[in-house]
Amino acid sequence: MLKMVLFDMAERLESFKPNKAFIESKRCRGGMAGFGGLRKGRNEAINNLNYQEEGDCPRCGGEKQSSTMRGYLMCGQCNYEWPDPEFKDERKVIAPPTYRKDAELIDEFKKEFASGELSQVLGIDKDLSSEQEESLKRLEDKWLKGMQGRYNAAAEERKPLMISFDDDDNILTTEVAAITIVENGFDGGEEIRLEYPGHGTEFYAYNERSPTGWKRGINKEDTARSITNVINRSSKLVYATLEGCRISFELRDESLKPESFVLFVDDPGGTDIVAEKGGVILDARDVNDFNDYKTVLNLVLEDGIISPSEDQLLWAMRQQLCIDEVYHIQMIREAFGDNVLKECTSCSRMAEFFTEYSAWYCHACQEWC
Repeated sequence: MLKMVLFDMAERLESFKPNKAFIESKRCRGGMAGFGGLRKGRNEAINNLNYQEEGDCPRCGGEKQSSTMRGYLMCGQCNYEWPDPEFKDERKVIAPPTYRKDAELIDEFKKEFASGELSQVLGIDKDLSSEQEESLKRLEDKWLKGMQGRYNAAAEERKPLMISFDDDDNILTTEVAAITIVENGFDGGEEIRLEYPGHGTEFYAYNERSPTGWKRGINKEDTARSITNVINRSSKLVYATLEGCRISFELRDESLKPESFVLFVDDPGGTDIVAEKGGVILDARDVNDFNDYKTVLNLVLEDGIISPSEDQLLWAMRQQLCIDEVYHIQMIREAFGDNVLKECTSCSRMAEFFTEYSAWYCHACQEWC
């Protein structure tokens, strides 16, 4: 009985075994249980990576054409790139400069320069008098020291800095004023004013949202850089040059006079910005006696005009030193006479001083200033 059962099970298992024809049909139709697709992809990858000897392209046999890379060819069919076996690099290796080569170039420059029309320039002609030699030596010593103002040629549209000399061959500085960032504790309300009589006033404040406002950086240098960029981008009066935390100003127009330029800093929260003009600190909190006030007054009235910002600065100093208006007028008349003008805050025209009233009157606005 047991033998009959085992024999029957063996016959059934034999009936389920696939034959060779069935297996071959499965292979032809793509494989069994998903392995056919894997083998097919592997075979295609092998065919793509194999080089073919026919045609120009080693991959597909397509026609070659010039590649965008120097020394390479590209297939016009599959865009495959390969090194050009016939390419020869003809670039010359430039020898590094040496002091001997530099000396040769300098000698060559001197020979060419001496043979032209400008042979007397730069002292190439040695037949100079002792006075000329001494003057040339002074210029050489003071040239680099006297250069003031550097700028970013890529960001600013300006001509190179002009250099002027005095009677003693001294280079005259082009700086008209400067500000220094002493602290980075801006808390709002800080303002920088640039004025010139008849040209109006430019206002720059600590305000990131304003087109003429600066932002506070992570340190004093970053804040000074922000102020410099804002002024160079918006000002029509000056160029700003940054050196550390100090910002130097130069006039944009040659017709503007340095003595008439006005710089005013309003720093109500503390001493974060210090203004300077002609070596004098323009800070109402820094004055200690009448001599300090007279020094600032002489600087303000150097051009004979009191601008609105200068008037505010002098008023703040009088409040600090408890100087009344009568004594202020008396100091002006004793030092500068009665011809001092005051710029009108309404129309920017010049108001005339009337001695009998000890005040300035604007004829255009018909108001006392």
